[in-house]
Amino acid sequence: MNHFHERDDELWCEGVNLRALARECGTPLYVYSHATLERHFAAFDGAFDGVPHLTCYAVKANSNLAVLGLLADWGAGMDVVSGGELFRALRAGTDPKKIVYAGVGKTAREIAEALRAGILMFNVESLEELEQIDRTAGSLGLRAPVALRVNPAIDPLTHKYIATGLKESKFGIEAGRILETYRTALALGHLDVVGIHCHIGSQITQVGPFREAVEKIADLVGQVRALGANLRYVDIGGGLGISYNQEEPPEPKRFSAEILPVLKRLGATIITEPGRVIVGNAGALIARVTYRKDTSAKSFLVVDAGMNDLIRPSLYGSYHRIVPLVKTEGAHRPMDVVGPICESGDFLAKDRELPAVPPGECVAVLSAGAYGFSMSSNYNSRPRAAEVLVRGDAYAVIRERESYEDLVRGEAGQRLGELAFRATAAR
Repeated sequence: MNHFHERDDELWCEGVNLRALARECGTPLYVYSHATLERHFAAFDGAFDGVPHLTCYAVKANSNLAVLGLLADWGAGMDVVSGGELFRALRAGTDPKKIVYAGVGKTAREIAEALRAGILMFNVESLEELEQIDRTAGSLGLRAPVALRVNPAIDPLTHKYIATGLKESKFGIEAGRILETYRTALALGHLDVVGIHCHIGSQITQVGPFREAVEKIADLVGQVRALGANLRYVDIGGGLGISYNQEEPPEPKRFSAEILPVLKRLGATIITEPGRVIVGNAGALIARVTYRKDTSAKSFLVVDAGMNDLIRPSLYGSYHRIVPLVKTEGAHRPMDVVGPICESGDFLAKDRELPAVPPGECVAVLSAGAYGFSMSSNYNSRPRAAEVLVRGDAYAVIRERESYEDLVRGEAGQRLGELAFRATAAR
């Protein structure tokens, strides 16, 4: 359930009329529902009430400080994958002891930043990364808490770009090498081996792959403890999907009911990393129709939001429901909803049955709260959209729309004579 709904033939978010909001704030515009965020977090976190647990929101899904701050206030931890995400999580008020740090390419600088911050643990993706964490911790006179991320070679039955637990994936350590890597971790002098981690993918709509992964993790926990590791955390990752179209993903309670019987036996704190399931259906992208265009082959609805604003349809072929903000009379017909970007791949929908929304009116691209703004760019030198949080019958702008000046901020002068050239240091 979300709080985007029709009232008097117009679309509303909670108690705010979206047509009026678009008029006041301009478009493209990301709109998030406070009530939906709160409900979704409570539903997911509450599904694990039967065991000691920590819900670490996946910052990558939507990293706006206001969203992170709300989740931190509600007791969430954070799953981060970069120094920038760590910075955001801390700036939003997250307790460092509720932050887990994953990602295959952590640099020595990022590792040091996380160690100084005092995070809960690193989810380690390779032997070389493990050794780098040990060296960095030693140089700082600290011990680094680590969990090893196992790649269980499980097909999550999702898009190949967001399947992270396949054998050929860049993520994690092969199951056949995980015990050997734990032995190395236990022998290194500046590590505290505290957990095990697994994350098999994103937008997973069936319980089976999760259950299979948890069963593999449970088998490994005993073996790792037998090596002498005091495993206190079992991090099962995230990836639970949402309904964009006709998908029927399990509700959080059903999801947890399938895996908790296995997890309860492990005597550990269970860490989860939900992202999309919290924010996906809590957000929408509002776009204004610029033109309608008919050719002998196609009909197009040209809007002012493009693949730079929401890349999921272009990148993954993803479906997002699109609805007019005001009920539009007339027959529906198939059309492509496209943006202003100079790429044939710039589309928000293909062959979608829609009414001919007139120029100047707006449409809402629904289920855009996850991997929408966070994956947006300035391609074609387009300023990024504004973001708004709705609470009840009021709203707050939580990110100002970028200006043209923002596009060139940090760039050097445009004339060759204005550039400050300097020689590199001698080898």
